[in-house]
Amino acid sequence: MTVDALTDVAGVRVGHATRVGGGWLTGTTVVLAPEGGAVAAVDVRGGGPGTKETDALDPRNVVQRVEAVVLTGGSAYGLDAASGVMAWLEERGRGVSVGPDPAHVVPVVPAACVFDLGRGGDFRARPDAATGRAAVEAAAATGPGAPVPQGCVGAGTGAVLGPMKGGVGSASVVLDSGVTVAALVVANAVGSALDPETGVLYGELFQGRVEYPEDRVRDAARRRLAESAARNAPPPLNTTLAVVATDAELTKAQAQKLAGTAHDGIARAVRPVHLLNDGDTVFTLATGAHPLPADRPLALNDILAAGADMVTRAIVRAVRAAESVKTGADEGWPSYTELYGVRE
Repeated sequence: MTVDALTDVAGVRVGHATRVGGGWLTGTTVVLAPEGGAVAAVDVRGGGPGTKETDALDPRNVVQRVEAVVLTGGSAYGLDAASGVMAWLEERGRGVSVGPDPAHVVPVVPAACVFDLGRGGDFRARPDAATGRAAVEAAAATGPGAPVPQGCVGAGTGAVLGPMKGGVGSASVVLDSGVTVAALVVANAVGSALDPETGVLYGELFQGRVEYPEDRVRDAARRRLAESAARNAPPPLNTTLAVVATDAELTKAQAQKLAGTAHDGIARAVRPVHLLNDGDTVFTLATGAHPLPADRPLALNDILAAGADMVTRAIVRAVRAAESVKTGADEGWPSYTELYGVRE
């Protein structure tokens, strides 16, 4: 049985820590690898990234596996959430061994952040090490293959897509080869996820099913979006983050190729992307349960294509799962569902 989410990759768990109210509108999401870690890589395309430990994932460097990936709100301040995850992993002896004592480990925890500062009202309300610990504890407390909460949770709590509410989304597929490929996305882009003239989500054009809202609905939505854009115009600082996981056995170089092609999934669902004020970043995790056939070097292509497809689907699900947020009497961001009255 699958749940159409990142946790369909056996051993991968997801936990959120969400802070709302009292000036807060932010959070942290942790993707926890199976014990022993997963082969990891990253590809950064945005011009304004906020990241931690991404150099360690370069195929030329020594670290081969990581135990967790952190996605967080709070811009660069929020990267402190990774410290809480490191501490939790160290307490359990999970990390890169650096001495004869099994307790002597250094957990390498790659992290990336989205800009959501001040969206709840308080610029200083942002994730810290305690938030990261809460998120990894939430991940560890889940069972195998647990459903992944989506929408305005974790790192997607304060996410927006232009003038519309964003959030967290996830999706998965099992290929004919038996390999599972899945994605989790934090959709928080400068660009838009929908065609304002038709009200159709760009990502759904690639899924073979399009439902066009009525003219009166589109007209009302355009007015609401224009009002939201006028209210929330500055600053246009965002970022879309993703983790693509698979149970295929990949090298770090192959995992990096998967991270790169997965960016195509963002480009299908959000326009424009990879701007100077975006920090678009895709991580990949490969658990290695399914070796690729040695006599078929192009078998990786199916995984590359699926990774991009799952990122597109995950962005659509993030937008549809998001709920409208109000931070004051006349402030906030409308959701796609409120604007167009349609659901999956």
